[in-house]
Order: sequence, then C-alpha cells, then structure tokens
Amino acid sequence: MDIVLYALTVLLYGGLCAADWHALRRAGAPPLLGSVPPVPVTVGPRARSFGVLSRSLLFVALAAHGVLLHMTIFPAHEMIFGFAFALSAMFWLGAVIYWIESFFFALDGLRLLLLPLAALAAILPLVFGGVRVLPYAAAPMFKLHFVIANVAYGLFAIAALHAVLMLAVERRLHALKGAGFQRNAGNKGGGWLSNWIETLPPLLTMEKLLFRLIGAGFVLLTATLVSGIVFSEQLIDRPLSLDHKTVFAFLSWLMFGALLTARKISGWRGRSALRWVIASFIALLLAYVGSRFVFEVLLHRQIV
Repeated sequence: MDIVLYALTVLLYGGLCAADWHALRRAGAPPLLGSVPPVPVTVGPRARSFGVLSRSLLFVALAAHGVLLHMTIFPAHEMIFGFAFALSAMFWLGAVIYWIESFFFALDGLRLLLLPLAALAAILPLVFGGVRVLPYAAAPMFKLHFVIANVAYGLFAIAALHAVLMLAVERRLHALKGAGFQRNAGNKGGGWLSNWIETLPPLLTMEKLLFRLIGAGFVLLTATLVSGIVFSEQLIDRPLSLDHKTVFAFLSWLMFGALLTARKISGWRGRSALRWVIASFIALLLAYVGSRFVFEVLLHRQIV
C-alpha cells in the first residue's frame, strides 16, 4: 500500500509541475492545465488562475501524501521519524497552505517552485531510513508539540518560497528598468522567465501575504518552543538543554521576531528584508532537519 501512495503522490506532483512548465514555455503563454477565466484580481498581463482540474488533482496528491505520512510516521502503537520525514511533512503542509492560498491569490509561479520540492521530499523516506522510534509518542503533550512545530515549519517554508519569488521579481524589474524596457500586455518576447514572473500578483500583494505567513508562523514557533520546554521537563524529566538544535531554534525565533519588529516599527522591506527571511528559514532548517541529517546520515546515530 505504501509504495502505491508513494508512486501516486510523486506522479501527481510531477505531472502537475510538468504540465505547468510545458504551458509556460509555449509561445503566448496559454492557460495552465485546467485553467478557467481568472478571478478579478490584478496579477499582471499573463497571470493565470489555478484551474478546477489542477486544483482537484493537487487535492488528490495532498490527500495521498497526507495518508502516506500518517501511515509511515504513525504505525501501530509507535512513532517513526527522521529528517526525511520532517522534510516530507514540511513540504506537504506547505503545499496544503498553497492550495488554500490558491482560492484567494493567483500564485502559479509559487506552484512551479513548490511542487518539485514536495515531490522530492515525498520520496526521501524511501532513501533515508535512518529514523527513530519515540517511546513517548502517544503522550498528548508530545503530539501537540509535534503538530504545532510542523505547521510552523510549513508556514515558514511557504514564506521562504514567497521571498525567493519576490527577489526574482525585483531582480527582473530592475533589469527591465536598467535596459530601458517597459512591461506591457503586448510584449511577448520576454521568454519563459518573463512569463513565469508575470504569473505572480503585484509585489505589494505578495509582501502583505508574506508577512501574514511569517506572523502566523512566528506565533506557532513560539508555541513550539514553549511546548518543547514543558514537554522536556514533564516527559523526559530534564530541563531543556542548549544543544545545537535548541540554539538554532531560538536563533531562528529571534531572527523572525526581529524582522517582524523592524517591519512594525520602521516598515522594513525590500531585498534586505527578503534575504533576512531566507536566512531565518535556513536557521530553522538547521535547528531540526539539519541536525537530524548530520546525526542520522553522516554520523549514523539516533537522536530524540
């Protein structure tokens, strides 16, 4: 059953991504797979909506991926986890968040980045089997901590991809301005990169959405750290230790908190703020996924 879900998940993610890229590269940038007339949102001359067929297929892919994660992480009366499972869960939640976003924003360009990463992350547990069985997995406090942490990681993963896209848009706009060009609906000579960028909403819209994601993720990351402290003291009977995982987690929390504070006080924005978002997400990856990768794959050791 597991191998069927692996195959279905990867085929659906990969098929949707391949169809999108094929449509993007065709002359004139016609609508993506299953597209319908776009909702009345200003998203650029070649922006395309997420069609009914594409959205339905992505929902099936998310359902298959979600069932697969539940079956592999939570077998009978135990829990199996590792860095590959953490990445798979992170990008699954990121894709779920994107699917919800697609009802309100035309973000086809984000899908083109997210789906290949989700497909790759989905099959990682098949390659890296270095996982740990957690004896306290049935504890309600741990389950709450686990769910909150993974939702926070999913939100920050989508926020980081938003930041990457916004940097690409800014660089493209500066390049066009420097070359003396003007973007207009009749210009069809920009190639696939131009078509891809023009599938995105205006920068101000993406910026607003980015900081909403970061704000929600910061709240959940705070709850993750607090529940982790309580969990450590109640279930493991020892205080939270300042190991590499904890240090990077708090570093990421401080970095995201500083970003939100600077945004609130001085309206911080632009390339430097976007790069700060990506750096903060990298610190968060190093906090858990990175530490597990080093121990499980490089050092062949098991960690909690």
